[in-house]
Amino acid sequence: MNRSLFLLFLLLIVFKSYSQDITGYVYEINPNGEKTPLIGANIYWKDTQIGTTSNNEGFFKIKSRDEFPKTLIISYIGYEPDTVVIKEPSQNIEIVLSINRELNEVLVVGTSLSKYIDELEIKPTEVITSKELLKAACCNLSESFTTNASVDVQFQDAVTGAKQIQLLGLAGIYTQIFFENMPTMKGIGNAYGLNFVPGPWMTSISISKGAGSVVNGYESIAGQINIDYKKPTDPERYYLNIFQSSDYKTDLNANATIDLSEGLSTTFLAHSNFTSKSMDNNFDSFRDMPDLKQINLMNRWKYESDSGFESVTGFQVLNEERNSGQISASHSAYQNHNDHRYDINITTNRYEVFSKNGYIFDQITNTSIGLILNAQYHNQNSLFGLRKYDAKQKSFYSNLIYQTSSLDETHSVKTGISFVYDEYKEKLNETDYSRREARPGVFAEYKYSPYDDIMIMPGARIDFHNLFGAFFTPRLHFKWDINQNTTLRLSGGKGYRSVNLFAENLNYFVSSRSFRIIDKPTYEEGWNYGVNLTKYFTILEREFRLTAEYYRTDFIKQTVVDIDSDIREVRFYDLNGKSYSNNFQIEAAYELIDGLDVFAAFRYTDVKTHIGDRLLSKPLTSKIKTLLTFSYFTENRDWLFDASFLLNGGGRIPSTKQNPVEYQRSETFDSFVNVNAQITKKIDFLDFYFGVENLTNFRQQSPIISANDPFGDYFDASLVWGPIEGRKFYVGIRLSVL
Repeated sequence: MNRSLFLLFLLLIVFKSYSQDITGYVYEINPNGEKTPLIGANIYWKDTQIGTTSNNEGFFKIKSRDEFPKTLIISYIGYEPDTVVIKEPSQNIEIVLSINRELNEVLVVGTSLSKYIDELEIKPTEVITSKELLKAACCNLSESFTTNASVDVQFQDAVTGAKQIQLLGLAGIYTQIFFENMPTMKGIGNAYGLNFVPGPWMTSISISKGAGSVVNGYESIAGQINIDYKKPTDPERYYLNIFQSSDYKTDLNANATIDLSEGLSTTFLAHSNFTSKSMDNNFDSFRDMPDLKQINLMNRWKYESDSGFESVTGFQVLNEERNSGQISASHSAYQNHNDHRYDINITTNRYEVFSKNGYIFDQITNTSIGLILNAQYHNQNSLFGLRKYDAKQKSFYSNLIYQTSSLDETHSVKTGISFVYDEYKEKLNETDYSRREARPGVFAEYKYSPYDDIMIMPGARIDFHNLFGAFFTPRLHFKWDINQNTTLRLSGGKGYRSVNLFAENLNYFVSSRSFRIIDKPTYEEGWNYGVNLTKYFTILEREFRLTAEYYRTDFIKQTVVDIDSDIREVRFYDLNGKSYSNNFQIEAAYELIDGLDVFAAFRYTDVKTHIGDRLLSKPLTSKIKTLLTFSYFTENRDWLFDASFLLNGGGRIPSTKQNPVEYQRSETFDSFVNVNAQITKKIDFLDFYFGVENLTNFRQQSPIISANDPFGDYFDASLVWGPIEGRKFYVGIRLSVL
């Protein structure tokens, strides 16, 4: 992989040696007769799509591979455009534009994309906007990926309602999740964290696969997900959302923004959800979904000064009560538990304070410094039948980033220092599992863009872990705009993560399995390599996007979670052999007719790990995923129709042959289809929406083994591979005032 990158780079340098750079400046003449740079002026070659824009100094650089003379067009809103005939390669030409004093009224009509590939990013980054999030019942982050082919979300067990994401076929613990570049949902908060992010709070979700930026830490192995929340600077002033589903779940969301002065504003965000009735549609005596009560509040402040200083501060408070288990008592083989219910009670209190501060230097071109601070306290008290698990986590995160670039932005550097502290206090029954992790780190990332269409970004960081020693993290990203419509991206790098044994395996608490720790978990280490190709075509005067990608993850060190060797145990030991993931995905997006957007994707995932002396596929996971979505809006955009069709392929189930016949299950599961649909009616600032989830009513049959005897030897609610809820209808209303 490294050799291939090196050879490709050499070939591109040779290829580029035959091209020419044209550089210059775009100015206006101010009332004092002085030249003032025009920022963001458009510069392009006549009759081509090759162009660029001017930077903060009015400087631009544009490439030409053709023979001269050529005509260069320069335009800027509110100014008379200009044309310059370039007879030969020239450097530092000066162009002065004059104000157009006879502007005519111009009506611009366009459609913003609900999800797109960020073409400016060197990493392959898919952005899901709030427009896309409104296409489904997005009550929280776990329900935000219904129309996304890259991220899978599935239940971890059949009783607690906990969901986890998967990216590149790997569990969510290998993906860094950020709230506006601040780490969140890590450690103890990982188990139920997807439920802590209300859907109506989010304005966008950015998904980047593979090795991430070293600026954000060493944890990214499979990728990064960054969530943006509503801000005081957003145009929306007031918002209200009321949601009700047929399974008696109610969601309430509200936010308000207040401008206190020209540079100071604040936003209040409030969320509540609760379930008013327990349901047992498969008659196994267990609630299909837990009873939930959650209160979630956030307040954030934004300050902007005229001197270049900017600050965002805020806090979040959350309380959640999650109760599940048996609705009525059942017979138990254990005499002291006869006629005793199997209860699951989980209470979570979470507090978070954050501050992001930045300063742009006036005297130094393209230079800024930023400081990110975040502190979290997470307290969880849990009861799973006879298992009592209590956990507390205190976390502190700080990241000081200095960024600068050359005048023409050919060279750019990010460097800085970070410090992260995590204190865990875990107690399982009466056994204490506590630890402290402190890790100062330094990092540097260099971006080199010798030409408009090539970008290379090597980066490295070193962190000093108080328990595991020094972690060295090298990463490399490469982007080549082969032509105006084709982009190639390559990435490679290493990642690490600390293992949180119990918090990451709470789903096995709802079983009779015992925990057998053969090797004490420490940290995991892996390499990720990837290639992404994005191509745009024009078909019948409409844009067609095709994306193909391949990612490979190889683990050097990993804690194996073995549920195959013994049906009565969960074994934890160090990897002795191979563990890898291969992920291939191809997707296409096209506007078939006016107002009708079609998206299709196919993904193949191969994840295998040595379990004992056998190389086995990852259990309870589909190897194949096919997604087809349709989105249609009427001419006046007052009616919206959305539907998604998801085909999940079959997979492997750990063997249950050691159980009595009545408690045995098949060792494979078949493919199944999941269909979701929604209709939205817009009336001024009101949206009325109605939808259905799991339209085909497909459910995994008997997901709980030995549900009639939960305190016995064969009880297991952790072998979940498909939906455990049936068809669900919902209705809601949204009010948004700008």
